[in-house]
Amino acid sequence: MSGSTKAAAMGELSAWSGFAAAQATEELEIELLLEAVYQRFGVDFRGYARPRLRDKLFALLRARKLATISSLQERVLHEAGVAHELVRTLAVPQAELFDLPEDTRRLRTALGDSLRPTALPKVWLAEPAGVAEAWTLAILLAEEKLYGRTEVFATVASDELLFDVRNASLPVAQLTQSQARYQASGGVGRLSDYFEIENGEARLLPRLRERITWAQYSLVTDASFNEFHGIICRRALPDFGPLLRQRVLRLFRDSLSLFGVLGLDRELAPTDAGAADYQLLFEDGGWYKRVR
Repeated sequence: MSGSTKAAAMGELSAWSGFAAAQATEELEIELLLEAVYQRFGVDFRGYARPRLRDKLFALLRARKLATISSLQERVLHEAGVAHELVRTLAVPQAELFDLPEDTRRLRTALGDSLRPTALPKVWLAEPAGVAEAWTLAILLAEEKLYGRTEVFATVASDELLFDVRNASLPVAQLTQSQARYQASGGVGRLSDYFEIENGEARLLPRLRERITWAQYSLVTDASFNEFHGIICRRALPDFGPLLRQRVLRLFRDSLSLFGVLGLDRELAPTDAGAADYQLLFEDGGWYKRVR
């Protein structure tokens, strides 16, 4: 090997070693940040899938013009409001009303068939995409003549997120933008009829809001808290790492009544927790009925 070739090889090796060291440092910084958030604020993101979590963290770094995860950790621990911003960043992104019309149409069918024979059905909406997903469910149940006797439990991972959803409203313009999606999902009326309007903001009618119980609940650490006839978690599951995903699937299996409906982000694999206990409701997608 000539001197120039050897020097080039050594340079490439040095560059690779530097990249690997930077990657290792970044991974360590992420682990320390997540541990700090859990220890200081009780919100546990440690079992989340790293690629998606890393993308969200670096988006927050760019927004705050920070160079490292360590600098973000310092602000999370010492600056008011930064921890809340981090929790919002890592949580399920906010959605609009009826943003997935085909998915909502399937939800109408699945829940309608499951809940009608039940006297007082309970539905768990686990870590929804903000208040709009819960309000979409409420409108759907009202149109299916199920809402008056159905309790909806909507849970979020932190007290900060709980405060946000309890005080949330939507821009009036979103009602107009969502009308076509509402109709595509099977809605036949005017979406605005389900809302009260004030100062350019829309809130779901009180008679519909009162059937939703919002609560702080951690899918990562908490145990089953009720038996449900429907469980929907299609937004948060893609963020979970393999171990956490299996933990949550076991939790849902323990919380779902026989013949209850489960809505997931994708179809179950044969090795997934509880997979043998479900029957697929549609040809594709993650909608299931528990059959044993």
